[in-house]
Amino acid sequence: MEQNNQELELARNYALYTHRNIFLTGKAGTGKTTFLRRLKEESRKRMIVVAPTGVAAINAGGMTIHSFFQLSPGLFLPGKMVAGRDPKSRYSFSKQKVNVLRSLSLLVIDEISMVRADLLDAIDEVLRRYQDRNKPFGGVQLLLIGDLQQLAPVATESEWPLLSEFYETPYFFSSIALRQTDFVCIELRRVYRQQDERFVNLLNAVRENRLTTEVMQTLNQRYIPHFTPPKGEEWITLTTHNHQAAQLNNRCLEALDTPPQIFTAKITGDFPDTSYPTDAQLTLKVGAQVMFCKNDPSSAKAFYNGRIGRIEAINNEKVTVVCQHDRIEVGPLQWTNTRYATDSATGTIHEEIVGSFTQIPLRAAWAITIHKSQGLTFDHAIINAGRAFSHGQVYVALSRCRTIDGLVLATPITSSVITSDPDVIQFNGYAAEHQPSAETFLRDRRSFVEDILCDTFDFSRLSMRLRYFARLSAEHLATYFPSYARSVAATAAQTDTELLAVGVKFQQQIHQLIQMASSYSENTILRERVHKAMAYFASSTARILGEFFEIELPEIDNTRVREQIINEHTLLRNDYNEKMGIYVACINEFTLTAYWDAKARAAMTEDTTKKKRTPRQTRATRDTNTDAVRDNNTSSSISRHIRGTSSRSGKATIDYEHITNPTLYHHILEWRTAVARERHLPPAYIMPVRTVIGIANLCPCTLEDLLTIPGIGPKTANDYGPELLEIVQKNMKK
Repeated sequence: MEQNNQELELARNYALYTHRNIFLTGKAGTGKTTFLRRLKEESRKRMIVVAPTGVAAINAGGMTIHSFFQLSPGLFLPGKMVAGRDPKSRYSFSKQKVNVLRSLSLLVIDEISMVRADLLDAIDEVLRRYQDRNKPFGGVQLLLIGDLQQLAPVATESEWPLLSEFYETPYFFSSIALRQTDFVCIELRRVYRQQDERFVNLLNAVRENRLTTEVMQTLNQRYIPHFTPPKGEEWITLTTHNHQAAQLNNRCLEALDTPPQIFTAKITGDFPDTSYPTDAQLTLKVGAQVMFCKNDPSSAKAFYNGRIGRIEAINNEKVTVVCQHDRIEVGPLQWTNTRYATDSATGTIHEEIVGSFTQIPLRAAWAITIHKSQGLTFDHAIINAGRAFSHGQVYVALSRCRTIDGLVLATPITSSVITSDPDVIQFNGYAAEHQPSAETFLRDRRSFVEDILCDTFDFSRLSMRLRYFARLSAEHLATYFPSYARSVAATAAQTDTELLAVGVKFQQQIHQLIQMASSYSENTILRERVHKAMAYFASSTARILGEFFEIELPEIDNTRVREQIINEHTLLRNDYNEKMGIYVACINEFTLTAYWDAKARAAMTEDTTKKKRTPRQTRATRDTNTDAVRDNNTSSSISRHIRGTSSRSGKATIDYEHITNPTLYHHILEWRTAVARERHLPPAYIMPVRTVIGIANLCPCTLEDLLTIPGIGPKTANDYGPELLEIVQKNMKK
């Protein structure tokens, strides 16, 4: 990180050590791109980088917003149908993408000035779906990087009337979700691209639309009609429209009498043509003025993205370019298109290459559009901005140049093409007044640790879900599985007294002790208390809830109830896994890195409800007399398991309190599932669970015994009797 740059250091600290959303802004050339590159190397948070355009995404080393979040082009109106689709069912993500979304802790959006407010709210919708639905952006931290005085978001004449129903402006800062957050604004003030203070002041005046007569006169002194670049200097023209740049490049290339050489790019996998850094069919000639469109990956660092030169020679797959006094030979280089994936073992989010583009890293460079020049730096540029059509275009063009002597105006600049948006000026004023100080950061860092510690020992969500699960169990499971229902109720009560209540008291201690030092590392008393609390809650949580999850979830015939029970049980298990993961990871010492790692791993836990459950003895069966189970093949054992007398229909009264033969019970369930699948029927249509329990408890040896079980009629006995008796007999032999 740059030495003695307080704003850069403050931005770094907020990104690494707090959870506040950040808007990082600054004039062109203040080091925003360099800051992002170094943050990617340094941050231990689960971080991804997205940008609004393909070229910006490739330059930032990330993905486009629409690609990562799988958003179709168009409007995203809060709570409205969009293009005939229900917003709640708009997204369908792969398991790998879901894992990334669930474990994400820091989302970086580069070139935020071009991101429209509704697009930011669409991101909020996706993140809430996979993280905390009650928090903006699901509780994920945002780092928004860009300069609002540069290129603006696009809202067409047909789009804005619809958007204006929800948004005051099209800019990102009007996002409904963002306005619900207390985000900080940090402006980088030191300019690295330009060293001439006179030129910096001129750029600031243009940026802020402070166009005095003196400013306009100074600027237009650089208007030189029919300018011809001096021999030996490479000048590039910046234009407002694509066709202007293309025409000039083609005309200059055709004027050369050297033979053309065509280089065909090698494209593999998924690499959208909108993200091509140069032409797939690249035509070059000796004598052509070209621009490097990639940084030199070698240790020589002989060229950088935006360096201008002239082709001296072309030999096979090598092109020699002369840049001032440097002679550079370059061959094909590779760009990669990445997607984000997760490591199932560590929870780490990493970049996975899904496509590549290999080509000579050059492009004809007599001209380039202002839009594509964003982020580049030129020693000499001819600015053709007389037809500027959007806010910020003139400033972007002028600020690409290192010096005022290195720019020439192709047309005079008038105040009419230097536009400013009052909404941007107002927001920039707000941002300037709300820049945090070093003292504010210390308070926010301490608050961040306080929030994480309190959340670690907060059992309110898990307790609420457990009580709800107890009500569901009492309503739907108590008839046939009363022991399970009682076990859930007991676990809920134990959780409230031994985990929830103790956690509330410890959170109160955290609030008091956190004030005793400026940082957690210096707070010896709090660290000792957290260490002891980790040990207590790890042991108590494993004892109370670990035993609960060892109990097999009962079989349920009603499809709707079964899905509800399974879903709630899965949510409970996920909460438990997260708590235990954090306690185990931090039981020796609490650190933010260990905390994030544990949360990420827990977020990627597979949905166990989709796995085939293996037979497992339940708590209700642990105290069963094993001798009685072994004797179940005798007729006396049948009568021993009949409670009371037979009913008028001759059916036995089954005791559903205990499943005395759990192995047989699971074998009958497996048989029922197979028959149901073969006949394309729900399992309950083949045989209800109460009947499966009856067979497991009574172990019938004959069809006559089978008919005494509730739910077994003549037709069932005739259709399935021999198969069922065979299963019983095989089980008894074991």
